[in-house]
Amino acid sequence: MIDSHCHLDFDKFDGQRDEAVKSAASEGVHTIINIGVDLASSLRSVELSEQHDSVYATVGVHPHDAKTFDDCLFDQLRQLCARKKVVAVGEIGLDFYRDHSPRDVQRVVFQRQLELAVETKLPVVIHTREAFDDTMAILTEYASQLTGAVFHCFLGDAAEADRVFDLGFLISFGGIITFKNSEMSRLAVEVPLEKVILETDAPYLTPMPHRGKTNYPAYVRFVYEKLAELKQISVAEVEKTVDRTCQKFFGLVETFGG
Repeated sequence: MIDSHCHLDFDKFDGQRDEAVKSAASEGVHTIINIGVDLASSLRSVELSEQHDSVYATVGVHPHDAKTFDDCLFDQLRQLCARKKVVAVGEIGLDFYRDHSPRDVQRVVFQRQLELAVETKLPVVIHTREAFDDTMAILTEYASQLTGAVFHCFLGDAAEADRVFDLGFLISFGGIITFKNSEMSRLAVEVPLEKVILETDAPYLTPMPHRGKTNYPAYVRFVYEKLAELKQISVAEVEKTVDRTCQKFFGLVETFGG
């Protein structure tokens, strides 16, 4: 299993990061993608990836922090992209729900980081909230040049998912899929398994049966199990398909046998 999106560098994990990685491995989670949200967390993500064989990093500036973006930061991100275990630019995108950064600034910073992804030939991890149409309008301009994109913690409907798939991109499901009568769980039944990867977004969005407590990469197994239940297939089949999709997306493998 793979946790394709978590934040082990966040303060919530102070003093327990090593244990979180070990417990994930004990539950069968062989790969963890730690996601950057600003320059500091991107640096920490790269550091974590160099300390643990199973951890890989992404680097980028979340739309909440778009107001901090400047040419110096861009150059620092570019340098980080060259590090061996950096596998994507992200999380980047638009958030018109919180509006922590001005919307026009968010758009420009999103575009600049898409340009960075094109330049470095890395896929992108996208955050979008209350801004799907705007996000798609910008992303479509770069779609043909990108190596890939995933909409993390996808909260859209089937029609919006199809728009993502039409560009050749992926969506990701997390702990919300385990919540009773969630829209995410209903969508999971409809979308093709090969278009999906799975995540925790730890320490947030903890799946059942631990909802309300801190989330850990080990808990991604509950997301795998729920998707298998919803699809009425085995967990082994979900793991085989989803993990191959995820490994290919992040460039962790070049070819598959069998």
